[in-house]
Amino acid sequence: MSIASPTSAEPAPAELPLLSHWINGRVVAEPGAPTQPVYNPATGELIAHVARGGAAEVDAAVRAAQAAFPAWRDTPLIARSAIFFAYRELVWRHREELAALITRDHGKTYPDALAEVLRGLETIEFACGLPVHLAGVNTPNVSTAVDVLTLRQPLGVTAGITPFNFPAMVPMWIYPIALMAGNTFIWKPSSHTPGATQRQAELWREAGLPDGVFNVVYGGREAVGALVEHPGVAAIQFVGSTPVGRAVYETGIAHGKRVAAYTSAKNAMVVLPDADMELTADAAVAAGYGSAGERCMAQTLVLAVGDAADRLVPLLLERIGRLRIGPGMEEGVDMGPLYSAEHRANVIRWIERGVAEGATLLVDGRPFVHPAHPAGFYLGVTLFDHVTPQMAIYQEEIFGPVLGIVRVATYQEAVALINTHQYANGTAIFTTDGGAARRFQLEVDVPMIGVNVPIPVPAGYLSFGGAKGSAFADLQMRGEDGIRFFTKQKEVTVRWPEPGRRAALSLVFPGN
Repeated sequence: MSIASPTSAEPAPAELPLLSHWINGRVVAEPGAPTQPVYNPATGELIAHVARGGAAEVDAAVRAAQAAFPAWRDTPLIARSAIFFAYRELVWRHREELAALITRDHGKTYPDALAEVLRGLETIEFACGLPVHLAGVNTPNVSTAVDVLTLRQPLGVTAGITPFNFPAMVPMWIYPIALMAGNTFIWKPSSHTPGATQRQAELWREAGLPDGVFNVVYGGREAVGALVEHPGVAAIQFVGSTPVGRAVYETGIAHGKRVAAYTSAKNAMVVLPDADMELTADAAVAAGYGSAGERCMAQTLVLAVGDAADRLVPLLLERIGRLRIGPGMEEGVDMGPLYSAEHRANVIRWIERGVAEGATLLVDGRPFVHPAHPAGFYLGVTLFDHVTPQMAIYQEEIFGPVLGIVRVATYQEAVALINTHQYANGTAIFTTDGGAARRFQLEVDVPMIGVNVPIPVPAGYLSFGGAKGSAFADLQMRGEDGIRFFTKQKEVTVRWPEPGRRAALSLVFPGN
């Protein structure tokens, strides 16, 4: 099958918008600098160009962030918080605009994009109240007339490297905590979805954030490598694929940085025979095909216990038959296109591999072509049955609208499959048995768990993160762990001599 390519009658670069780096409070665009195209995945049209930076742009952003750091570090917490409250209001006021930009660049439906913005807003709201969380501790009389102060202080210049699939929510899980803790920040976003990125930078300026505190550098491998190796960057949080995340983590720590990389996933939901099958079918379709499967928390495997699959499959087929695929801005559309033509071709190769491996293809999404937008990057939904752990489509993340059913005999077998998988991001169990659900919470070795909840993403003030091949990090992101990641702790031991109580000289190690 041939893959639809972008329209051939593409406007010249001069006729299209150029989205460029944001450094020291302004757009930085060098004439003749490298760029890459930005497509509308719903139509295949070329709609803009985005700058492609490298070591020079990263160095300029680091220097701007270093220059801005002392004043931002010394800005009173309440003054920082006031800027954050202003930014929160601006994001809320422009939430629909941000969602439309996400839909335009990524392809997900507008309601899904709006939900993304609102989930990101949760962490901004959490950051507004960080002054109380950044408070230190005073421990008096740890020794005779000696007190100890515990201080939380910012690290300096920090960075975030984020993926295409959540151009608002994922960075909003990172930069609010980094900034409110007193750090300056450099964001290396995906170049596929620059519209919402650029708007966030503009809103920070409108909120009153000082120049140089928040910077954006677009680019690929060179920009990432420059951030990871730059001696002026103290800490990096990364969200993306496991191979790149492992490289960022290993290279970053080798250069003395604090690094947390949150990576690939292959999430599985367990369905027990006593589950509410109507609820379960809704959940499986929503979690497997929402955002065209381009979510790290998508449930891409259904581990059906006993006869659960026989009763679940007809309900899945019924729901799949009603799905409407089309441009994300159209009302009533359930699923939009994939984000790029290249990724669409890659997902098709995964479907072909599943067929070759012997999985039963119940629904084939490959033939789908949108009648009004044949050049769009659309793919129908695919459903496999009789997937086995030996298959690559079981083992690896596909990141597309492909759902696989694995048939297992017992609850214990299902838990063993989850606990022995190379990835551990999110999982879920569907059952009406509270005892079984309680056992699952205690026995499954995955950090984010849903009970009759298909996508168990915690609220923005709680931590988020994976394990095994899904994370290279000592701490999770967001919440209290996010505060710990973006701050350093100091212990200050204080003694103020009192008149007439000066002790005699002693070389003995201090004690009580």
